[in-house]
Amino acid sequence: MSDSLATAPAVSKDAPLDTQSLIGKVREAVAQVVIGQDVVVERMLVALLTGGHLLLQGVPGLAKTLMVSALARAIALRFGRVQFTIDLLPADIVGSEILDQQTGKFHINQGPIFTNLLLADEINRAAPKVQSALLEAMQERKVTIGRETFTLPAPFLVIATQNPVEQSGTFELPEAQLDRFMLCHRLDYPARDEEAQILDQSLSLGLARRDGGAVPQTAFDLVAERPVATADDLTQAMEEVQEVYVSPVFSDHCVELVRATREHAHIELGCSPRAGIALVIASRARAYIHGRDHVIPEDLFALSEDVLLHRMRLTYEALAEGRTGRDVLQEIIESLS
Repeated sequence: MSDSLATAPAVSKDAPLDTQSLIGKVREAVAQVVIGQDVVVERMLVALLTGGHLLLQGVPGLAKTLMVSALARAIALRFGRVQFTIDLLPADIVGSEILDQQTGKFHINQGPIFTNLLLADEINRAAPKVQSALLEAMQERKVTIGRETFTLPAPFLVIATQNPVEQSGTFELPEAQLDRFMLCHRLDYPARDEEAQILDQSLSLGLARRDGGAVPQTAFDLVAERPVATADDLTQAMEEVQEVYVSPVFSDHCVELVRATREHAHIELGCSPRAGIALVIASRARAYIHGRDHVIPEDLFALSEDVLLHRMRLTYEALAEGRTGRDVLQEIIESLS
C-alpha cells in the first residue's frame, strides 16, 4: 500500500530562513506531535542534512511512523509512503510499464519512490525480493523500469521503520541492504513522565466532525499541514554542513574504530569502509545541529552505535555466551580511548 504526494506543499516566506533557526523550527514542529524521542529527531535531522538513509527499529506503538510524517510535513518536500506487506511487489515501489491498448505502446507509470522523502513503513514485513528493489535507488539515486533508467528527485532520502525480527511475519534484512542505511537507530520505550504526557495528549484530542458524523482524532491529526521551511532552506543548511571541519585526527579515530570491528575475536563480519564514511559525514551533521563548526569526539561516541551495530555480525560462540553487539562495540571503543 502506498501513499504519495505529487507536489510539495506550499509555504509562503518573505525571506530565507536562518539555517540554525530551521533546526529549531523543525524540532518544534515534531515536538508538537511526538512527546520525547529527542535523540530520534536528531538522527532524522542528521539523515536529512546529509542525504543518508535512516532505519528506525522498535516494537509497534513507539510513534516511528508518526515522527517521520511530522518531519516530512515540517519541510516543503514531496513525501511518499509505502506500507510494506507480504504481498507487496517491486513494481508497487518503483513503478512499471503499462501497455496502452489504443496505441499498442508501453508507457511508464512511476511508483511512489519518485519523491524527496520516502517512508518505507515496516520494511521487514515484505519479502526479500521487494526489499532488494530499493538497493539501486538508495545507492545510486536511480531506478530502472523495463529498459529505461530514471534519476530520482533531489534530495532523495529513505527513512524506513522495522519491527524486531523476533516478531511474527518479519524477514531479516540482508547485509547488503543494511549497509545502505547510514544510520540504524533503536527506539526505547518512553520514560514514565513522557508516557503520562502521551496519555494526557490522547485524552485531549477530542472528535473530528465531518460528513454529518464524527471520528475520534489521533496524534496524526496534530501533524501540521503547513511547512515551516522550504526546500531552499534545507539546501542551504546542507551546504553549510559541508563546511563543518573534520580534523585528520578525528578521521584517523574513525578508521581505527571501523578496522577494529574486523579484527575483534567475537565479530564474524566487521564494518566496511562505508561505515567510516558514514561516521565522518554523520558527525559533521551532528556538530552542525549542535551549533558547532567542527566535530568533536562526543559526535563519534554518540553516533557509533547507530552507524556500526547494524553492520556487525557476531560469531556463534559470542552469541552462545550471551554477548551482544552493543557490549562488544563498547569494549572496542574503550580499548581505543
